Amino acid sequence: MFYRDERLALFIDGSNLYAAAKALGFDIDYKLLRQEFARRGKLLRAFYYTALLESDEYSPIRPLVDWLHYNGFNMVTKPAKEYIDSQGRRKVKGNMDIELSVDAMELAPSVDHIVLFSGDGDFRPLVAALQRKGVRVSVVSTIRSQPPMISDELRRQADNFIELDELRDIVGRPPRETHPEAEQAYVSEEN
Repeated sequence: MFYRDERLALFIDGSNLYAAAKALGFDIDYKLLRQEFARRGKLLRAFYYTALLESDEYSPIRPLVDWLHYNGFNMVTKPAKEYIDSQGRRKVKGNMDIELSVDAMELAPSVDHIVLFSGDGDFRPLVAALQRKGVRVSVVSTIRSQPPMISDELRRQADNFIELDELRDIVGRPPRETHPEAEQAYVSEEN
């Protein structure tokens, strides 16, 4: 539930939202997403968090990052780390949980409602801390994928759960053809 006069901030875990939308078979139109939540309240900030592969000359996610930056999103990025796993596969690691959590706690005194676009159960303590500060927290993810993309603990902690699939007609667009390197641009969050 949203109130028109409440101060609102969006916190988007880029890789998590990308994976949830992909599991549901659509892409996010970020212009429409921002417009939808600006309609629901007084949108103060929209943060987007992602790790970037700095070693590649061209990163498939770079055009999105640049577009978001020029279109009213506060971009929070850091270099991703590459490593080879025990099976010899190239893996990428880039967890943005700490950055998102610190920013949310810093902004908490200035907002009434935070919308977290992530299903990562590691955010449950953040949601509880924000609630103790009087901030309402809605979480956007999906239970309609197999397996569900949201942890049960996070869903239970949130004041409101918004099913991403129900936003499809409002903020979705058909998926573009992806290339394998685009898949790797959305960095895994393995520790």
